[in-house]
Amino acid sequence: MSDKSYSKAKMWDAAEGGAVRCRLCAQQCLIENGATGKCVVRANRHGELFTRAAREVAAMNIDPVEKKPLFHFLPGSKTFSFGTFGCNFSCAFCQNHEMSQYCGRWRQPGQSVNAAMLVETAKKYKTASISYTYNEPTVFFELMQPCAALARDNGLRNIMVSNAYLSAETFAALDGLIDAANFDLKSFSDEFYKEYCGARLKPVLATLERAVKSGWWVELTTLIIGGLNDSKEELDSLAAYIAKELGPEVPWHVSRFHPAYKMMDRPITKTDALERALEAGYRHGLKYVYAGNVPGHDSESTICPGCGKALIHRHGFSAASGFNGACADCGTKIAGIWE
Repeated sequence: MSDKSYSKAKMWDAAEGGAVRCRLCAQQCLIENGATGKCVVRANRHGELFTRAAREVAAMNIDPVEKKPLFHFLPGSKTFSFGTFGCNFSCAFCQNHEMSQYCGRWRQPGQSVNAAMLVETAKKYKTASISYTYNEPTVFFELMQPCAALARDNGLRNIMVSNAYLSAETFAALDGLIDAANFDLKSFSDEFYKEYCGARLKPVLATLERAVKSGWWVELTTLIIGGLNDSKEELDSLAAYIAKELGPEVPWHVSRFHPAYKMMDRPITKTDALERALEAGYRHGLKYVYAGNVPGHDSESTICPGCGKALIHRHGFSAASGFNGACADCGTKIAGIWE
């Protein structure tokens, strides 16, 4: 990797012996000279921390906002989405592992960008928002933060699609810039996080609670994997936590797993496992639970919790726009950001 690929990183401290302590996320990596952090994009070069994720992207697309997935945030709108390489998790089931897990090993260089170019692209295609997505956006903080600030100045909303492993300091630096987030809540088991993700549960929960308390619009996604996180006990724990600690109006997306990365031997999640998750959500008082990766499933549409009327019709990533936030039949207000 050439010197031109590096930019000075933020959120770190010098440590003994030329090492550095990265403060960007909950991994809090101690990085020796010449080494990288868990994310692979942050490198110690002679006692200073640099990042490979501040000036290039691995993918850019115009997406429906429903693809994030966000169902209660500007439905039917388009969002300019981009991501880089690298991740602070090492999920064995990663659906985007080509981008997240191979940075710095045998990857092609990304496309050179800066915040102004990204915002101008979003404006050119008349998207309502910019989404920091595909890989874990925390690891490209040095690109995301200035882009989000400039996007806000230009009347664009900012969306973060994240594993929720931000440090409190990084969260504070983004607070006031991020409008909405879809956070993964991969399991309610610390052992699951340790074994399959290379992380821990507690920091994830701290971020979720911090985001809701700070007024971010939050939706959650749980990838349901047969035999790992689909038991009745697990689903009840997840649903009960969301309802009690985050609130019954936080939408929960329970998504079908497809074999990927190091879990090619696992079968596709059966629909009945997703339906058990839907039932758990409603049993614990959640108002909005959606099955993902199952186009045409009845749960795709938003149903009024007051009278049962279908309010926002969806199929896959296609959704009707123009909803004003309340049921026309019974007047029940639906939580979300609608304009």
